[in-house]
Amino acid sequence: MYDDEELSAIREAHAEWESETLDPVLDRFGERSERFATVSNREVDRLYTPADVADLDYDEDLGFPGEEPYTRGVYPTMYRGRTWTMRQFAGFGTAEETNERFHYLIEEGQTGLSTAFDMPSLMGLDSDDPMSLGEVGKEGVAVDTLRDMEILFDGIDVGEVSTSFTINPSAPVIYAMYVAIADQQGVPREELRGTLQNDMLKEFIAQKEWVVPPEPSLDLVTDTIEFAVDETPKFNPISVSGYHIREAGSTATQELAFTLADGFAYVEACLDRGLDIDEFAPQLSFFFNSHNSIFEEVAKFRAARRIYARVMDEEYGAEADASKQLKFHTQTAGQSLTAQQPLNNVVRVTIQALAGVLGGTQSLHTNSFDEALALPSEQAVRVALRTQQIIAEESGAADIADPLGGSFAVEALTDEIEADATAYIEEIREMGDGSIREGVLRGIDEGYFHREIQESAYEYQERVDEGEETVVGVNAYEIEEDTQPDLLHVDETTRERQLNRLESVKAERDDEAVEAALDEIREAVAAGENVLPAIVDAVKTYATMGEIMAVFESEYGTYRERIGVA
Repeated sequence: MYDDEELSAIREAHAEWESETLDPVLDRFGERSERFATVSNREVDRLYTPADVADLDYDEDLGFPGEEPYTRGVYPTMYRGRTWTMRQFAGFGTAEETNERFHYLIEEGQTGLSTAFDMPSLMGLDSDDPMSLGEVGKEGVAVDTLRDMEILFDGIDVGEVSTSFTINPSAPVIYAMYVAIADQQGVPREELRGTLQNDMLKEFIAQKEWVVPPEPSLDLVTDTIEFAVDETPKFNPISVSGYHIREAGSTATQELAFTLADGFAYVEACLDRGLDIDEFAPQLSFFFNSHNSIFEEVAKFRAARRIYARVMDEEYGAEADASKQLKFHTQTAGQSLTAQQPLNNVVRVTIQALAGVLGGTQSLHTNSFDEALALPSEQAVRVALRTQQIIAEESGAADIADPLGGSFAVEALTDEIEADATAYIEEIREMGDGSIREGVLRGIDEGYFHREIQESAYEYQERVDEGEETVVGVNAYEIEEDTQPDLLHVDETTRERQLNRLESVKAERDDEAVEAALDEIREAVAAGENVLPAIVDAVKTYATMGEIMAVFESEYGTYRERIGVA
């Protein structure tokens, strides 16, 4: 963008500025710190100039919104056309309570639903399982059978709303239930919109919610993608998730690299299945964390689009624009929320949400200020949603596509993060002898990802403990607190009410039809066929989550057994 003569003049002027203007001030006053770095410990310079982006090629590296390499956004109009989807995470207690919260959020202006499930549902257990004791409805909604899903979406037209489901090992069952709800409501399957998280690789890497081993888990994910391509083309059957990798303690670069590596592993699995890349790739979606270092986060999002477009084109032969456009959901950083001085979290969330918007996200969840203490209260949820609405309607941040594009600092950081993330991806590819899928699986087996994340998490905590990393209200600007904010409490009768419904469903259903449907799933697994049609049939008989997942455990074995965990 600048010729050699211009760059030389800029470098000379920079050196002159340092010696004549900067150095006298440094000698007299110094700076706040000897070193300045992001939350990820990436050192940043005090000033960036065109010399820091001397190799930047506008057409190749930036381009225009809606055109390759999509660095500046996947849509030409970005938020001038429509704002991002405001999708607040919601779910607690029974289906009735969560249905009430869904209606409340829709009335308050939320434009998409996002469903949180309780731990038994996440792990594919029924509420009456001994392992579920003490967890039913506690951190999300309890879903045992299609009856719960019917109540969850009572009064909600699934043909009109986009719904996200944050669930992984048991994701195929929840997806099948949602398809069954569409069938009940008379909504054509091809009109269903929403996103299923369904990212099992990141579970083995970071979040640790798993049932069957990685290889059959990958097969089940591929089954879901294949079924979605044929049956629900507007629904995203997977959200490749870096969020949990970051929450486990990774750096921004590790989050990006490991997430894209997982995404490419799914691409390779689908290609091996015989799927056409331009048929399934447009339905892939991604999910990133947005942390406190605003410029690093913006750069991360921009680098993500650029890497993805290049790899999908050059390595996997994608031709359709939609196959090369990385579209993603963003959630503000739960790890950054503090129990101390919780109202400070409103400010943190605002900065993080703004980074997501400046970085070009397609949908956004803003955490509630009280989430370090409990499930969010209605007041806290409303403030979180209003934060997005103020950014969208009042700040002007949504009026310019890629407003930080061209910033010497942001472009330099984008290049740095792209280079570092690409190096990680190549290392993973080498572990798999040329296959990213095999590299990811090997990295899981050998603990590669765990070690990388653990080291970064430890280094961050060390910086906090030593005061190098300031956390306002925790290791700086502390106050004596005796506050008891209003918190949401899950009714102690939740488990009893859920067990009563489950017992009622089991008493009313046709047990022979249930067993026949479960046998169909077993037969599909044994034959190496796509299991989703059989799961849809099973949930319609009111087979339970636990019964269906038990089939997979019996056919595939469990990951607990494989790694020797009781």
